[in-house]
Amino acid sequence: MDYTIRIGGEAGQGIQTVGETLAMVFARSGYHVFTHQDYESRIRGGHNFYQVRVAGRAVTASRDKIDILVAFDKESMVLDAKAVTGRGRIIYDSTAIKQKFDGPAFLDVPFTNLAEEHGGSKIMANTVAIGAILGMLGLELGILAGIIADTFRKKGEGVISANNASAAAGHAFAVSNCRDCSFPVTAGGDPKMLMAGIDAIGFGAVASGCKFMSAYPMTPSTGIMNYLSAREEEFGIVVEQAEDEIAAMNMALGASFGGVRSMTATSGGGFALMVEGLSLAAMTETPIVIGLGQRPGPATGLPTRTEQAELQFALYTAHGEFPRIILAPGTPEQAVFLTNKAFDLTEKYQVPVFVIFDQYLADTQWTYADIDLRKLVYNDHRLRADALAGLSGYKRHAYSESGVSPLAIPGESKHVVVTDSDEHDEDGHIDEDAGTRKRMVEKRMLRKLPLIRREIMPPLLYGSDKPEAVLVGWGSTFGIIKEAVDELSPHRNIAMLHFSEIYPFPQADRFDYLALLNSALKTICIENNATGQFARLMRAETGYVFTSAIQRYDGRPFTLEGLLGELHAHLG
Repeated sequence: MDYTIRIGGEAGQGIQTVGETLAMVFARSGYHVFTHQDYESRIRGGHNFYQVRVAGRAVTASRDKIDILVAFDKESMVLDAKAVTGRGRIIYDSTAIKQKFDGPAFLDVPFTNLAEEHGGSKIMANTVAIGAILGMLGLELGILAGIIADTFRKKGEGVISANNASAAAGHAFAVSNCRDCSFPVTAGGDPKMLMAGIDAIGFGAVASGCKFMSAYPMTPSTGIMNYLSAREEEFGIVVEQAEDEIAAMNMALGASFGGVRSMTATSGGGFALMVEGLSLAAMTETPIVIGLGQRPGPATGLPTRTEQAELQFALYTAHGEFPRIILAPGTPEQAVFLTNKAFDLTEKYQVPVFVIFDQYLADTQWTYADIDLRKLVYNDHRLRADALAGLSGYKRHAYSESGVSPLAIPGESKHVVVTDSDEHDEDGHIDEDAGTRKRMVEKRMLRKLPLIRREIMPPLLYGSDKPEAVLVGWGSTFGIIKEAVDELSPHRNIAMLHFSEIYPFPQADRFDYLALLNSALKTICIENNATGQFARLMRAETGYVFTSAIQRYDGRPFTLEGLLGELHAHLG
């Protein structure tokens, strides 16, 4: 069992609601789910779709082929219908799109009429569509009824009953009129959690003790702010929507200097405004976590599409020389733990830490049976009042063997806590002495960097341990490359190396991934950008050059069939 369902139509037609509801039904039914979205940057109109893959085994990527297409407009019939498989079905409402289609693949479901007849309002047409899809798959409505009750509890029993009646009408229509639908469904297992990449970053921040977030809304990072703001009261978090990204960065730095774990989040255009604040964080050694969501540029680019083209930006932006840490999760589970690691490392070493992701990872939803939260860490690296009370003196930027100075909280003791954006002495006061400057650069960078590098984990190896071909990716390409390896492994000696901890570049002492690459006949770096930014970074850091590359930069993610086609051309 492995089916792909695509819901296509205009913005404003409730496509996301239908897709997310179906994904929740499948997850709670015990199936494995993977979803992704494709939408234009407009509130109404355009062509958008929400794609749900449901299977009896773990799935981590989207496919091109569609088994069930729900077409809410004519454009979906034109653009999406050609991807429907031979066994597939296209369901639509001929009254709504004002056109009738003949043929065994088409199922004309009167979404609007059934909604008005059974639910009392055409607004429930989407609920009819959900019921119809479940009817085509032979799934019952019990779990959907629970989701409807949870969703509309505040609106009362009348709304809940009307939606249930609408879903039942769609279900009955599909069962009666699509008797030859060939979608056998295996028995589900235990209910699974459904987690989106953007929510995983937000969860990781909450679990790490984040108490302040300031940001200016910008796709695809806004979901982090939404996640934290929905939990402000429960966890004592302050979320501030700043007037711009300059203010957002500086507010987060102020809160961090004041003693609380803080973060900000933005996309490339917003991060361009934050770079002066990034250097301020480095000079003052103020902990800060920065969520950097990538989307296609330059300028506004494609605001709702995906790309991996800001790795170099995160690596080299801001003035002056200072260490930074870049973590790039490839799955929601990695997003939880790498965000947790970001909060720990930024306080431990007092350097900026990036959690870099993209629109694709932000929107995708994955199912998990469980996530082991015992792996979360919380180490308080700040000097609290009790520890400060025993000190005869305090120097905010004291020289140390590790380069890490004591991090106290202003107002918690008799000691003065001060720093400055100019070069400063150990106390934090401005100092232009050449010797002081040299020692401070060495403290902030040269002493810290080797210790930080030891914290960086090597890439994940998946597949053969002695491969002839190695596929290499970073960040959000994890799932698609993993499935490609699964597809190719029965016929090829192949493996994947996935990098999720990017900078400082991982050493090869714990796992000699360079030896693995050098022993392979073919190595292919797979990225969602035009210039091979990760491949260039790897060459700069290690001297290694890949034998070939696959790059996509049209704003869309790789799909399984698309990547396999390119791999066959490279592998021969």
